Amino acid sequence: MNVYVRELCTALARSGSECDVFTRADDPGAPAVIPVEPGFRVHHVPAGPIAPVPKADLGGLVEEFADGVGVWLERSPVDLIHAHYWLSGAAGHLLKHRLDLPLVSTFHTLERVKAATGASDGSDDPRRVETEQAVIGCSDAILAPNRPEADHLVDLYDAPRERIRVVAPGVDHAFFAPGERTRARRALGLPTEGRMLLFIGRIQPLKGADVAVGALEHLRREDAFLVVAGGASGPGGQAEVERVHALVDRAGLSDRVHFFPPQPHELVSTFCRAADVCLVPSRTESFGLVALEAGACGVPVVATSVGGLRSLIVDGQTGVLVPERRPEAFARAVEWVLASPERGRALGQAAAVNARRYSWRRAAAAVDWLHSELSERQLVECA
Repeated sequence: MNVYVRELCTALARSGSECDVFTRADDPGAPAVIPVEPGFRVHHVPAGPIAPVPKADLGGLVEEFADGVGVWLERSPVDLIHAHYWLSGAAGHLLKHRLDLPLVSTFHTLERVKAATGASDGSDDPRRVETEQAVIGCSDAILAPNRPEADHLVDLYDAPRERIRVVAPGVDHAFFAPGERTRARRALGLPTEGRMLLFIGRIQPLKGADVAVGALEHLRREDAFLVVAGGASGPGGQAEVERVHALVDRAGLSDRVHFFPPQPHELVSTFCRAADVCLVPSRTESFGLVALEAGACGVPVVATSVGGLRSLIVDGQTGVLVPERRPEAFARAVEWVLASPERGRALGQAAAVNARRYSWRRAAAAVDWLHSELSERQLVECA
């Protein structure tokens, strides 16, 4: 989500829009305002302690956060509010009515979708579903990254379909493009020989780093190794990190699994270019930006056949969609990719071509058009 907001606002600013992003201040050393580039600023708004706060407690800070944002908006009027995630949606809902502004909402994840797929970890505020429902009912427009996510909004939250706009995220092709694999591995200090599997992302149960480890164990290729790049996320994140390390030790794979801490976004492309296959064994994904970025680097993706991954990956042409989220099934799919060098190259080339359809400039143009349209409409009343 952070990548999405940053890249979309950058593209909007470069097209002539003014973007002010408001986030809760959690670092006393951070400046109140950070100018990212002309037309794009990030504001740190005090709400609660200026320190990290457990995810489950953030809902109690929404009104204070909205008050802080409202003070700035009253001094510097804007044309509309665009809220990301349910907590910002709650703040945006309050501000819409205080300031009589259109509200656009992008949720990124939905609690009812997570619950339906078994991906909910129960760590969120119990008011989340109720809040999502209220924000959806009062949003003047709701952005969905693809058609399946739009269907979830309609089927699970009774969202009016006419208010939903499908706007796919993009990829920064200046960073994410095919490159030389051996050079990328040398830059990362990885073996230049052998077949590399990549898992990159947050380490928490729904993302499936354990499935990636199990896939390597079942692969029966002595020349294969796995790179896991990411850190603990969420209340169960540290326990999941420890569990994944224990799985590696139990399987006797310590010399074939390389762990890296979370990476700056601009270095993710180097990891992608170093890989033969990128694994995305998530329980659910509203979009799956990692899969798009790996594909843009010319790397085949083997992913669970869920959510937005189905719209990103053309099964058998740009990668493989795995219907069963089991290590054995992922191992079979990876083996199919690796068994033929020609097939792997063809999949990677097709993935790079497919990724060219997605750009932040295109996403910004669609969002900018929507913003112009909303400025001429009467505001939606709360459902």
